[in-house]
Amino acid sequence: MIVHASPGGGADFLARAIGTKLTEITGQTIVIDNKAGASGTIAADMVAKAPGDGYTVLMGQSTSIVIAPQLMQKLPYDTMKDLKPVTLVAEVPNLLVINPNVPAKTVKELIDLAKAKPEYLNFGSSGNGAPSHLAGEMFKVSTGVKMTHVPYKGAGPAVNGLMAGEIQVMFAPIVSVMPQVKSGRLKALAVTSSTRSSAAPELPTLMESGLAGYEINSWFGLFVPSSTPNAIVEKLYLDTSKALKSPEIRERFAREGAEPVGSTPAEFAKFVAREYAKYTKIIKDQNIQPN
Repeated sequence: MIVHASPGGGADFLARAIGTKLTEITGQTIVIDNKAGASGTIAADMVAKAPGDGYTVLMGQSTSIVIAPQLMQKLPYDTMKDLKPVTLVAEVPNLLVINPNVPAKTVKELIDLAKAKPEYLNFGSSGNGAPSHLAGEMFKVSTGVKMTHVPYKGAGPAVNGLMAGEIQVMFAPIVSVMPQVKSGRLKALAVTSSTRSSAAPELPTLMESGLAGYEINSWFGLFVPSSTPNAIVEKLYLDTSKALKSPEIRERFAREGAEPVGSTPAEFAKFVAREYAKYTKIIKDQNIQPN
């Protein structure tokens, strides 16, 4: 299982949890191979060019599958043609969090504040074109407010910048900011998923807060080379779906703020196509350029 991230990250954690369970189910050892770099495209390229025999699987993420191909020129593969979706493993919602000194307790109050003081709010992200950046751009489009984007080199520095008051707003992975929210160092207003998160059920969704159609999450899914026979894809899906239903996997995912899914290959393919179209529109409308 090729993972686009370094050991210890969210994608690596999910891959190792699933890999361990798949070893139990299939009786075959799942080896995790971390190939970080280039927004996940190094890992994706390896799988796209691998034999379609079911023995090489990609743990892909939204960034590497539907965002990077639109911001990086001359990729050696086509994610929509060279990779075959197997199943959506998990979705990880972001939290809309603000510095505690920002005088807003709800999403509506934040919108009103942004409209009253259009130069006041800066929102941070883990980098240009990252899901946290695009979530902020989608928020601007959905509400008509003005906010200045401040890219950082990673989610950790951006969260630190938010706590220090360098920026006022951020759309951050739920697991990376919940400790700061619970300690009062950050204030959470809403989640970006279509339904409330089990990790923070008290928080409304942005759709509940008046932003119709607003949904933008980080997600992780399994892909294989496009030449892989459908029978092998179906077997991988069934085994992974079984693993995702196990209590231990659901408990481990919950600790990371991840919601297990386990969609069929056909459902996942439609999901990827919708996500690709959504990010294409955001990137084009907001004229987002690569770093």
